Amino acid sequence: MIHFFFENIDKFSLSDRTKDWLINLITNEGKKAGEINYIFCDDEYLLKVNQDFLQHDYYTDVITFDYVKGKTIAGDIFVSLPRISENAETHSKDFNVELHRVLAHGILHLCGYKDKTDDEVKEMRNKEDYYLNIL
Repeated sequence: MIHFFFENIDKFSLSDRTKDWLINLITNEGKKAGEINYIFCDDEYLLKVNQDFLQHDYYTDVITFDYVKGKTIAGDIFVSLPRISENAETHSKDFNVELHRVLAHGILHLCGYKDKTDDEVKEMRNKEDYYLNIL
């Protein structure tokens, strides 16, 4: 089950189509959806999460906490809407496209994809693009 929460940011609605798209992504990766929580927040909230839990002192657009058990994926995915907005502007992308890229990115981490090396980043981007084209 996918849930959306809001911390230090105005609530907005995401369509059932978005949830269905995310479930489709999970299924296409050979996994089952467990409890997945998206927590939309502002930069300061996510910076504090980054500092407190990962000992990183920088802004980011997404942090994923993995609670996967076997093929059932579960986790908390924190998303900074101001970072997404800035990234969309920087890369001349539509905000909704960038938002969905980050939503997919968090799920792909739960499916086992990494983004530490150049090859991993390339594979992650290819997967994001693939699923964005399905949307």
